[in-house]
Amino acid sequence: MADEGHDLSEMSFEQALKALEDVVRRLEGGEVPLDESIDLYERGEKLRKHCQARLDAAQARIEKIVQGPDGKAAGTEPFDVG
Repeated sequence: MADEGHDLSEMSFEQALKALEDVVRRLEGGEVPLDESIDLYERGEKLRKHCQARLDAAQARIEKIVQGPDGKAAGTEPFDVG
């Protein structure tokens, strides 16, 4: 797999999602030997968790949007994901 050697923490959401789609496509194809299927499944689960963490962080940032007195967005506050 193209992204197999990349550290997940360095992957963008888009890269991780594409890698996850590749894993799913290979598993659904049914052409992969059992041992490799297990490895692919484990990789897919790590990628899924990485994507979910990125989505959760994005949602938290959106929720940090500051509303002005008129109820409209007036800016944002920094969000520390660490």
